[in-house]
Amino acid sequence: MADESDLGLDRFKRPLLFLMGLLYIVAGVLHFLAPKPFERIVPRELPAPRALVYLSGLAEVVLGIGVLIPRTRQMSAKGLIALLVAVFPANVNMAVRDVGANPLPERAERLYDAGLWLRLPLQGVLVAWAWWYAEADSEESG
Repeated sequence: MADESDLGLDRFKRPLLFLMGLLYIVAGVLHFLAPKPFERIVPRELPAPRALVYLSGLAEVVLGIGVLIPRTRQMSAKGLIALLVAVFPANVNMAVRDVGANPLPERAERLYDAGLWLRLPLQGVLVAWAWWYAEADSEESG
């Protein structure tokens, strides 16, 4: 199997690292600024949705910063993978139980629903993206 240097992806590794870190930091901050939409997607079988939203938001901020620091990059990337796995049930819950807030007009409801289902395999892409930085690397600074 070809590695990222064979595919020409190595030149994107550093810029994508900063993008990834920024995305997790922003998403984490949003958990604190607007917790209600995140609370709605927490599976009802889990206790204390607001606390879980804040906890996952804090984890996103800390791990998003952590991947930007060479010394903590690998551990933080592995933490992001664990976080993505941990929040996957909320994404499934959102698709199955229709608990999210649909911002689209009624005529676009099917498009919104399709987006919820397409989001599920996107989690795999996000895991792969984090794994790129979780692996031991000859260029530790990314």
